[in-house]
Amino acid sequence: MTETTKQAGVSHAKITALVEGAVMVALAAVLSYVRVFHLPWGGSVTLLSMLPICVYSVRHGVVSGLFASFVFALIQFGQGCIDGLFGWGLTPVMLIACIMLDYILPFTVLGLAGVLRKKGTVGWVTGTAGVIVLRFFIHFLSGIIIWHSFGELWEGFYTDNEVLYSLLYNGAYMLPELVFTLAGAILLFKIPQTRKLLTANK
Repeated sequence: MTETTKQAGVSHAKITALVEGAVMVALAAVLSYVRVFHLPWGGSVTLLSMLPICVYSVRHGVVSGLFASFVFALIQFGQGCIDGLFGWGLTPVMLIACIMLDYILPFTVLGLAGVLRKKGTVGWVTGTAGVIVLRFFIHFLSGIIIWHSFGELWEGFYTDNEVLYSLLYNGAYMLPELVFTLAGAILLFKIPQTRKLLTANK
């Protein structure tokens, strides 16, 4: 194989990875609008919206995964702007903190799902679960640092503890997201064709 052929092969692989990344980000963005259910006090469970980013990270590695997840985070931030983010009455400092803790960081960490990609199915599932837990933790911190919320979460349950409120508020939608995403990931990773694709770049 000549040097020119090798370079052409590398360029083709990079282009393929970029195209796959664009497709996965677009798919994740579309799925984020498909809400399985919406909680009355806020937060919603989507139709496996995090899975495409996690799969991409497992297939192409953490660096590529973080790039794709950062783009996805920007899309989520744009969605937040449409939902009225700049009209929520936050101070400039709190607004920046909100952008980072509610959008940029929690969605960008999804790109770390491929950190254990060489460990096979166990590593893929563990990496996927890990980034979802990490996303929850960032949202949890946001609830404490920025929102300081407390009150009634559902009828008959009231708390004036900000930590407990944030834990329950974010856990109420992130736990189902974790369960649904892991179930989808396990089913997807068991498909022979998927396993072949995910191990092709290792």
